[in-house]
Amino acid sequence: MYHYVNPRTNTAAPLLSDEVYEAIMANAEKLDSTIIYNRDFNYDYFGFKTLERSYLLKINGQIVERPQHMLMRVSVGIHLNDIDAAIETYELMSKKFFTHATPTLFNSGTPKPQMSSCFLLTMKDDSIDGIYDTLKQTAKISQSAGGIGLAIHNIRATGSYISGTNGTSNGIVPMLRVYDMTARYVDQGGGKRKGSFAIYIEPWHADIFDFLDLRKNHGKEEMRTRDLFLGMWIPDLFMKRVQEDGPWTLMCPNECPGLSDNHSEAFEELYLGYEAAGKGRKIIKARDIWEKILESQVETGLPYMLYKDAANRKSNQKNLGTIRSSNLCTEIIEYTSPDEVAVCNLASISLPMFVENGTFNHEKLYDVTKRVTLNLNKVIDRNYYPVEEAKNSNMRHRPVGLGVQGLADAFILMRLPFTSDEAKKVNQEIFETLYFAAVTSSMELSKIEGPYSTFEGSPISKGEFQFNLWGLNDADLSGRWDWASLRKEVVEHGVRNSLLVAPMPTASTSQILGNNEAFEPYTSNIYT
Repeated sequence: MYHYVNPRTNTAAPLLSDEVYEAIMANAEKLDSTIIYNRDFNYDYFGFKTLERSYLLKINGQIVERPQHMLMRVSVGIHLNDIDAAIETYELMSKKFFTHATPTLFNSGTPKPQMSSCFLLTMKDDSIDGIYDTLKQTAKISQSAGGIGLAIHNIRATGSYISGTNGTSNGIVPMLRVYDMTARYVDQGGGKRKGSFAIYIEPWHADIFDFLDLRKNHGKEEMRTRDLFLGMWIPDLFMKRVQEDGPWTLMCPNECPGLSDNHSEAFEELYLGYEAAGKGRKIIKARDIWEKILESQVETGLPYMLYKDAANRKSNQKNLGTIRSSNLCTEIIEYTSPDEVAVCNLASISLPMFVENGTFNHEKLYDVTKRVTLNLNKVIDRNYYPVEEAKNSNMRHRPVGLGVQGLADAFILMRLPFTSDEAKKVNQEIFETLYFAAVTSSMELSKIEGPYSTFEGSPISKGEFQFNLWGLNDADLSGRWDWASLRKEVVEHGVRNSLLVAPMPTASTSQILGNNEAFEPYTSNIYT
């Protein structure tokens, strides 16, 4: 793989990076003796065919690595000459305790190891330069197998004045059609999977009705974007107006600036001020938009619904500024700005592996979670960043995303109905263990390498854990873990990562490990 020469151009086209090749050659005997090829037969047919189709490296269409080779490539790609850590990672992955995310499996160990799953962007500026610079960023990220979450709240609405040309804007739809075509053209990793963009907008935007029609199956084709995912970023004020069947004023961000830069009380004060000054475009009933959202969801399954004020109040990144969107799959909510593209680095833990004789082994989950947290920290440092703004953000805030797969399978092994009180209790305890282990691992790493750059001022720097931001106290938890002692250590030593738990969909990786997706219930006895 390292010595591959492209037969068409007769130029060297190695599939492995120089560093990884040298680490493998220097430790060849130890690595070879570690690989257990019989574990290739632990995959079911569906899992193996998924690996064969997309994950195993190919030369001229021919597969050139076995599943165990892939796992070792990923492990050495993350750890390089820390061979003991690479072997521990290989062992846990080959025994199916956890898996790294799809881009990590695709790209770890290769010359351009882009191992991050999702990137969050905000439109750089409401201008031709800003729109097309952002478009270029999304194309480069998609080329490297990253999914996109993009906030477009600040793009002016249809009919807005353009001072540079003395003309008027065509609004968001023609712009989004360009992004739609880019998602189709620049697929992830050169045909490995489709490019995927999620577009977020707030419900006060004057083009909101056109936005909600974008995925409809009827209407003018020039007003549709068939491949974009749509998301609503909803302030509490809108929901209050829906609840009381009140009026709602649509606004243009060019005429009413600052709405997307504020949340909670500051947003409400600004919005109500614009309303009182008569700066809105149109006054409608809030329930008109609400019914339009529901109609779109019935027809297309979209838009996603995320709640802006709650997302900001409960985020450990709220000291950075107003958070403007989530990512493609909504598992992580991060701060973005024109000079910061937020990144999520993911891995998922296979929960059925921790069920032993009908009981859940929390100590084993604790140990595996600590290793996975360390791995994801290495991913941040080893990663190839398709755009500089992503590197800037990731190095400053160091977010990681730990998720799960096979929760329904674990319940089945424990003979628990998915919606039973016992299952709810086990679910809560699993995530308590996951979070405790992740914070512990991040704190221990912070003792060695220092806390992440923007730690000071964050909720966790004041001893506020994620469950505290939801109004829970230590006494409300299981009592299994010593949160008070951990809190003291975190305040004293800091943590290495701003975000830790992000339960992702695991759409492809759960197929590989033979689990039901993420934390979802089974929807059928047979999947095709």
